[in-house]
Amino acid sequence: MVKRMELRHLKYFIAVAEEGSLTVAAEKRLHTAQPSLSRQIRDLEYEVGTPLFTRSVQGVELTAAGRAFIDHARLAVTQADAARDAARRAAKPANKTFAIGFLMGQEINWLAEATRIIASDLPNIELTVSSQYSPDLAEALSSSRLDLAFMRAEPGWPELDYITISSEPFVMIMPSDHRLTKHKKVDIREIAGEIFIGASDIAGPMRRKIEEYLAANNLDIKPAHRIHNLTMAMSLIASTRGVAILPMYALNFLPWSVTSRPLKGTPPTIDLVVGYKKSNTSPILKSFLSRVDQLKEKPPSLSSKVILKR
Repeated sequence: MVKRMELRHLKYFIAVAEEGSLTVAAEKRLHTAQPSLSRQIRDLEYEVGTPLFTRSVQGVELTAAGRAFIDHARLAVTQADAARDAARRAAKPANKTFAIGFLMGQEINWLAEATRIIASDLPNIELTVSSQYSPDLAEALSSSRLDLAFMRAEPGWPELDYITISSEPFVMIMPSDHRLTKHKKVDIREIAGEIFIGASDIAGPMRRKIEEYLAANNLDIKPAHRIHNLTMAMSLIASTRGVAILPMYALNFLPWSVTSRPLKGTPPTIDLVVGYKKSNTSPILKSFLSRVDQLKEKPPSLSSKVILKR
């Protein structure tokens, strides 16, 4: 058993919590063997003194103790990463750096556009790119670990400013052989009685948009599961034969077993913004913001995929 809690245990714990699966966390995030990861999680639970997860055939979910533990675990990892980054910057003070963060999955649509805008600066800077949840991007901007982020507008960060660059509609996501695939567009009232996959608090702006849309259509639907990321969403939709309402960029992640349809009527939309810290004096950031309107001129489009049959 562990003699003390180590940083790697916290990182393993966070990965499992966010993926909702030991297997997915081991293979996709940590690149380690699942039995080894299970052993590390058991060691951590032994050190903490209480179970942090409940296990089932659907995956793992945080216990009450796990939910209390995860915020502190994230903070500890964030502070350790900040300490490492500060030491590296101090060791190479002459290097100009520019750090861009993306809401997980949005880098597929926007990384090329972002680098095009700062192309003239690229030969002279060290560019770093990361993908995180939107609340984590806000924290990284606030702590100056990121210069710029493609994200959702997160409340509670007055030191940050946001510029809306795109507004994407929500679409219905379902198994490829689901009964609703016979429709070119899905009436939201058709999902009454279906297994519904909802968003977790980590995706706060998205969760609020979905709940407001359901309420506006007089639907009182309680999610059977809540998801943290799109990989987890696709896995649950395929395995439970449930349905979900997700922003259009989710279409980048559709496996063969999952498909989509537009929503009938006027679908809800959610904004993608460029976030940055108001006090950031980076000349590269200033240059980027002066040309940010270029992103609005040609926003990535996925509309051709919406009714793709699989």
